[in-house]
Amino acid sequence: MKKILVTTDFSENSWNSIFTALKVYAQTQCHFYILHAYEPTALNVMGSKTQQRLGVIYDSLKKYSENELEEMFSYFQINHKNPLHEISTISKAGALTDAVANIIAKNDIDLLIMGTQGATGAKEVFLGSNTVKVLKSTTHTPILAVPAGFNFQRLKTVLFATDFAEPFKKNELEPLIELAKLWQAGIEIVHVAVEFILSDTQQMNKEKLIERLKDIDLSFNNIPFEVNVSTSINKYIADDTASILGIIRHQHTFWEKVIGEAVVHKLAFHANIPVLFLPQ
Repeated sequence: MKKILVTTDFSENSWNSIFTALKVYAQTQCHFYILHAYEPTALNVMGSKTQQRLGVIYDSLKKYSENELEEMFSYFQINHKNPLHEISTISKAGALTDAVANIIAKNDIDLLIMGTQGATGAKEVFLGSNTVKVLKSTTHTPILAVPAGFNFQRLKTVLFATDFAEPFKKNELEPLIELAKLWQAGIEIVHVAVEFILSDTQQMNKEKLIERLKDIDLSFNNIPFEVNVSTSINKYIADDTASILGIIRHQHTFWEKVIGEAVVHKLAFHANIPVLFLPQ
């Protein structure tokens, strides 16, 4: 049974990430753990002079979290009748990063799914702080980031962005392969670069990649570099509503060194389709 952790803050965006998870894995036997983590914000704590006041805040947050999760669980009991799916809810006090790490370790989680809120400037920093922290701290579990408003219907193509600079380890691509086989989808390898002449090392890595994906319908496309990697990829997939983009975390380090682009974070916030971040 596949074990999937989905985080929620009860927003429309996080509801959408849950529905996406249920649809993507509709034909897979899964146990979904829906997690809400709560901790007092600066506004909650401001002006509280006693430990007792802080205790009252925690009790209030705890009650809200448990009530919302109970309503969510009831909704799925009534409206989600997939016999392949088991759903549990978890309410945890403390930071989201700590809660995620705890649940992943305790329940041997295979995949983490989070909603992302597309925004710009200071708003992005505020709304996305939890997502960024989890992306930074959760490095050994695949993370599927679902953009706000994305309406998943089917999976036609799994895109995989790489520059062939690093060798592909044996089990590194398993989550991508699993998705492709589950939906009988092809895998399209996309290479973002200024020029597309491969070095001997890149060519060797490309051949190894082809070998790793030998049972999948493969295609290759070059994407000209424009401004930055995330912009180049987003322009390429602008009108694509039947794809998921995969990227291995270590594959973006070249562009970070050259132009200082935080590829993982930019793709998480600005991609038009879900992004699957594979563990490094």
